[in-house]
Amino acid sequence: MITLREANLKDLPLLLDFEAALIAYEREFTPNLKKTSFHYYDLKTYINDSSTAVVVAEHNDQIIGSGYGLIRENKAYKNPEFYVFLGFMYVIPEYRGKGVNKKIVDYLLDWGKNKGYNEFQLDVYAQNESAIKAYKKVGFSFETHTMRINLKE
Repeated sequence: MITLREANLKDLPLLLDFEAALIAYEREFTPNLKKTSFHYYDLKTYINDSSTAVVVAEHNDQIIGSGYGLIRENKAYKNPEFYVFLGFMYVIPEYRGKGVNKKIVDYLLDWGKNKGYNEFQLDVYAQNESAIKAYKKVGFSFETHTMRINLKE
């Protein structure tokens, strides 16, 4: 049985490994990630912040997935004023395709709704077809597409 809970600082070393694996995976989708070591997230701060939920999925006392919900202020010309941004969606390879990501998203949607938010957003690389399929299955749809050009590439 897969269970979900909010992360704690004891989980941080493994979550940093998840982040590194996520960055390595996403390198194939974008040529402009730095070649040096970096972090997408400030996980320690997020774990300690009441306006952020870092959630882990466990199976047999092993952490198998993660995600977070972060309350953000919306653009001045958009409603609502605040929304929940979802990120750090990662499931270890042997558990992919088994509904773990959906459980994490559902947990974060409930967390946000319980805090009074109805708007949820996330970013996904356009070439990451498996992630797009998973997010559409949960109910997300595209609002905009970010495009880029680098004249030196």
